[in-house]
Order: sequence, then structure tokens, then C-alpha cells
Amino acid sequence: MLRKEINELLTETDAGKPMGDMFRQYWIPALLASELPEDDCPPTRVKLLGERLIAFRDSKGRYGLMDEFCAHRGVSLWFGRNEEEGLRCPYHGWKYDYTGQCIEVPSEPEESGFCEKIKLKGYPLIKVGDILWTHMGDKENRPPEPIWEFATVPAEQTYSSKRWQECNWLQAMEGGIDSSHVSFLHSGGLKTDPLFRGAKGNQYNENDKKPVFEVVESDGGLHIGARRNAEEGHYYWRVTPWIMPSFTMVPPRGDHPMHGHFWIPIDDYNCWAWSFDYHPTRALSPEERKAMQDGYGVHNQYEAPGSFRPRQNKDNDYLMDREAQKRGDSYSGIWGIAMQDASLQESMGPIVDRTKENLVSTDNGIIMARHRLRKAVVALRDKGVQPPGRTPEHQLVRSAARVLPPEQPFGDAMKEDLTARRGVKQTSV
Repeated sequence: MLRKEINELLTETDAGKPMGDMFRQYWIPALLASELPEDDCPPTRVKLLGERLIAFRDSKGRYGLMDEFCAHRGVSLWFGRNEEEGLRCPYHGWKYDYTGQCIEVPSEPEESGFCEKIKLKGYPLIKVGDILWTHMGDKENRPPEPIWEFATVPAEQTYSSKRWQECNWLQAMEGGIDSSHVSFLHSGGLKTDPLFRGAKGNQYNENDKKPVFEVVESDGGLHIGARRNAEEGHYYWRVTPWIMPSFTMVPPRGDHPMHGHFWIPIDDYNCWAWSFDYHPTRALSPEERKAMQDGYGVHNQYEAPGSFRPRQNKDNDYLMDREAQKRGDSYSGIWGIAMQDASLQESMGPIVDRTKENLVSTDNGIIMARHRLRKAVVALRDKGVQPPGRTPEHQLVRSAARVLPPEQPFGDAMKEDLTARRGVKQTSV
């Protein structure tokens, strides 16, 4: 169980809240680059950490992210005209550049200098890989640009998506570092999903439903090892890296692409579940890319074109199929690995009451992640100490899977396997 005040400390992310302040120390995913595909394209709404923002791409290709509402009368700039190096409010013609600076007020004499006094709150927006990233904290404490491996391999080797998840970020992230549910919830998908099936490791998942967890602290977060029995005298290890505050990777299976997530708060009751696939040494095949686009693996299908709400959602009970559940096609009756996770995480409510939970040994990764988050939040709040996970060396991580003899601790034997190495294939079973 977790005390109420600690649960609030870790889940509340609006401006001025300690966890919200900590998220603002990082470069976080804000939009897919495809949401702003060309110069002067329509702007798009963005909500992050409780703030309503507008994103646009100006006539010179510069990305802007700023307060959604015009400084004049509070009109949403989503209705704005993106033209001639700025976003113009259609109500009275006030115009803003990509930094949020007002550059034109038609009703005021140019020589008055009125424009110079008006500036919307704005944040940097940069493209790394197929994602647009933002830093919402102080410029003076801005970390280096992100260098996650999935975002820096060639474009043909990577694929990213996002979905709206209707629950707090923490319970979604905790699902991402919980490897014990795989043998149950995803047992059907391991046999049928084109991005998971056929790997030797799946057999170990199916045969041993009582994993033993060992958790090792890393500089940027945790390495969470799930140990299952393999052939006689050996263990099968699946190791999930968690980098603060919300980056996780799924241990790989065979030569399938590697998967991972970011869990980014929209507000306290919703989050963006960012999902990526990549292969470190080869291009994704047309079949793999199509499977990702069709919602297999860690991705999902959408309710409507241009919507990031899943087709399966709480309003339609996630299209649950009781007959498929009975047959064993899907352990929960929900199609797709991503929505199997999301449906259960959302079922806990917008913010789960952790004072009522009863944790066991397989929850050690979750327990330690909460501890590190709390420690970092308090250190930032009380002493101004910057949290882990902001620096390039913390981001050069991988998940891995190996079969080891019992006398070899995974932390020692798999140290190189858990480090991103350009041009080196993932360690997998």
C-alpha cells in the first residue's frame, strides 16, 4: 500500500505540483512529426501536464508550441490562420510568431510598440526522429536534446505511435514495468501477434507463470529482471529498463523489432501512451510496418481517422469478446496486446487508490520505481537537485533477454546487452 499523500505526490502533474515540476525538467514527446507535416499547415491542439497549448509549423519550417489562447480576448488559436511566418487569430487579427511573441496588432499603430509587450507562454519544439519534443521547464536548466536509440536510428528502422489513455500516467507506467502479467494477460497474443510470435522466449513465459524478480538500480532508473525457468540448470531472464520518469522498454523476442513506451501526463486523469518499435541493425520489413499500422504489438487501432482515441475504449467495453476469452484466443477477451494493458489500467479508475492495494514479491520493480520517483521529486522540490534520466548516457539503454546459468547475476552478465550500441543487434531469445 501507499500512503494517500505519497500517492498524490506521485500522480499530480499540473504546474506548481512537485511531480509536474519534475516532468518539466525533461524533453518529453509532444506530437508526432506527421501531425505538422508541412510549412503553414493547420495548427493542432496539444495538452501536456495540465496546460492547453497550440502547436504549429511556420512558413520557414520552424515549430512553435505556445499557449492555446490569444492574449487579446482569449480566443482559441486552433481557429487561427497559419500564414506568413506566424499564426494569426481570426477574431481581430493579432498575430504570433513561433516563440509566442506577438508580431502584429492591426488596430494599433506600429510605432506604439504595443506588440513588443505581448508574448504568450511558449516552449521549444524540436524534431528528433519522427517525434516532436518539448521542454517545459526553465531554459537555464534545459538538458541536452534526447538521443534515445529508437529516435536516432535511420527512419526506415523505426516507427512510433501514440494513443490517448484515460487514466493517470503512473498506473499506466507501472503496467509497463510489470513483467509478471505477460504469462497471463498476453498468453494468447504471444502465439498470434505477428510482432511477438515464434520466439523461443515465449515458451519460457508460457511454461513458468511464477517469475522471480530482481531489481537493480541504474544511473537513470532501474533494471527490472524477471527470472523464469528455462532448460535444466538455466534461467530465462527478461530485463526491462526504466529510465526516469516514464521511459520503459519491452524485452525483445527473437529478431522481432524492439518495443517501448513513454507515459506522458495530459492531466491528472489522462495520459499519452507513446509506443515505438525499432530494429537497431535493419530496416523494418513492409509486413512489420503494416502490422504496426494495423495495431499489432504495442500499437493500437483508432476510433476515427485523425483521432488518437483507441477504437476499443471504455465506452464500448473495449469490444470485449467473451467467446474468445472462453476459447483461450485472448486471456481477457480483449484484442491486441496494447489494449489488453490499457483496458485493465483504465479499469482501476482515473487515479487508482494505492492505499487499498496488496503488493507481492513480483511487484518489486513497481515498489522501487515509486521509491526512486519520490526521492527524486523531494530532492528537486526541497534542494533543487536535478533528477536522473536527463543526460545522454542515461538514455543509451536497451531491453534484453538471455538464458543464463544460475550462478550468473543478470546485472553483471547482461551489462553490455542493456546498453545501446550503434550497429549491434539486440540480445534476445
